[in-house]
Amino acid sequence: MLFFEVGGTLVECNTAYSSGPDDLRDDRNTSENHWDVIRRHGFTELFPVDIMDEYDEIRIPVKDRSHIKYDIVGGHMANYDFMIALNHFKGHPMGGYGGALKNLSIGCASKNGKAYIHSSGKMEKLDMEKLWTPEYIGDQDGFLESMAAAAQAVADYFQKQKGIIYISVMNNMSIDCDCVDHPAPVKLEDYGILASTDPVALDQACVDIINNQQVTATNDPTDLLSRIDRQHGVHTIEHAEALGLGSRKYTLISIDK
Repeated sequence: MLFFEVGGTLVECNTAYSSGPDDLRDDRNTSENHWDVIRRHGFTELFPVDIMDEYDEIRIPVKDRSHIKYDIVGGHMANYDFMIALNHFKGHPMGGYGGALKNLSIGCASKNGKAYIHSSGKMEKLDMEKLWTPEYIGDQDGFLESMAAAAQAVADYFQKQKGIIYISVMNNMSIDCDCVDHPAPVKLEDYGILASTDPVALDQACVDIINNQQVTATNDPTDLLSRIDRQHGVHTIEHAEALGLGSRKYTLISIDK
């Protein structure tokens, strides 16, 4: 077994909204709250941590300007030339699923950037009273395409330097995101860890693995697949491929054999 030490920094951005009334201790919607969560979980004792939008944000160019005209990311991203994108693959109430593409786009976006993506370019500065109103909420495909465009922007930013490695962990896979107060019960068995230099191929492989799962007494992909279909989640992958971010074609190579 090989081990690598990267000597890196754990990076985060603030969330656009509160965790909810039942779990205020885990709020990450302000830097003060976010640092409290980080310290309580012991991360600062293990490695350097950086909230990239704690002080400022920057705009980086996007190739697809159909919805968003640029991507708004944490300002500290300018301090880095290489990224390891560590993703937890699972379901998501809005995106259908969460994986590499969502982590690139929403994960690297500042609070304002998150609002900009979720509103399909209609809101550049977060206003929680308006964000989820019909006037600002984008149509579902517009939101997914905005995520793909933002993911392309972050990938381009790092490809001009030293690049990105993507790692997706397929365990504890609920139909809900880790950000949900009380996620739905996990009905899928843990699968393993996948890695790639192509986020499109990686997300497609994870979705295909779930599609190929058999229903047993301890393993049932039905709910997760229904959520992905209902939210048209695969469209994020399709649009990212159309933008040239990667390919949905891949070869799975097991390193356990």
